[in-house]
Amino acid sequence: MYLYSRTEDYIQHLLAKINIKIPTELRIENISNSLKIPVYFWEFSSETVYKNGKCIIFLNATNNEQVQWQEFAHEIAHNLWHAGRQEYLPQAFIELQEWQANYFSYHLCVPTFMLQRIPKASPYQIMHLFNVEYEFACKRLEMYKNKFI
Repeated sequence: MYLYSRTEDYIQHLLAKINIKIPTELRIENISNSLKIPVYFWEFSSETVYKNGKCIIFLNATNNEQVQWQEFAHEIAHNLWHAGRQEYLPQAFIELQEWQANYFSYHLCVPTFMLQRIPKASPYQIMHLFNVEYEFACKRLEMYKNKFI
């Protein structure tokens, strides 16, 4: 038996709302366009900024496509779940937000409801189907398997 977490429920509803049903639809441009969040590529590290109350995501252009996708998922978590600028927050709160964004990124990049459709999924299958790095796929598969009761 598998019990969905709050994050898994949230992502399933979010993706249903923006009509994303299969792994090939999980793309930066699909999600950013649907949520009306501009994404720009630059030479610096990835981050989310707010200008005039609007969210803008910057992704490192030198990273490969898999890392950009994983970092986009992390940054979108900050937009959807967090408020304020981290430089004004206590360190413990920043660490909590980063943990939450990392956890969110595993579940957005490889949504549970899609993963459940793959019998006996391997890290290589996940890596190729969801366009993530091998280590990311291994970690996500481990997270998934550890939730079975």
